[in-house]
Amino acid sequence: MAELENPNVMQKMINFLSSLLEQVSESNDIKFRFKPKKVSVFHGLSRPTISIQSYLERIFKYANCSPSCYIVAYVYLDRFTQSQPELPIDSFNVHRLLITSVMIAAKFLDDMYYNNAYYAKVGGINTAEMNFLEVDFLFGIGFHLNVTPTTFYTYCSYLQKEMLHEPALNLAETSLYVGKSSKLLLCHNEDESSHHHQQQLAV
Repeated sequence: MAELENPNVMQKMINFLSSLLEQVSESNDIKFRFKPKKVSVFHGLSRPTISIQSYLERIFKYANCSPSCYIVAYVYLDRFTQSQPELPIDSFNVHRLLITSVMIAAKFLDDMYYNNAYYAKVGGINTAEMNFLEVDFLFGIGFHLNVTPTTFYTYCSYLQKEMLHEPALNLAETSLYVGKSSKLLLCHNEDESSHHHQQQLAV
């Protein structure tokens, strides 16, 4: 959507996505504090010192991917939480999930994009770890990479509506909030045959 080209709109979207992910992470930190959780390659040994807001702004500054990538990355995160309910987004994995979803979205959408080594530097991790994160994320969403125009528009419209009503953020309506099914996910209408794009996902 043309509105995404507006720097003010992009900054507002980054602010909103950061706020959403922060609230989801903090909520799950509390909810699963005394419950066993599956530890994955996305989990760090400690919480990163950089805030989600600063991290996403760093990605936006250096990744140079198209604005649409951030919408698609949000779609991918939504799909990941749907298909991997045992891996809720929390303070220990949100940064790695974020850098991975943006990188994969850029590879899928953009004609020109940086390689894994570059994204690793942007994300503050090493290349080998970035490679593992990419593979685990792709398997986590079942290589379901295609995003139809209908789905893209629905997510984009949702974000626009929520941004207009900040700070009234209704976590119960997004599947990023554990235990709730997404009202935005329209996978039933999507083309599952995205194999022709998978070669782009090689390191």
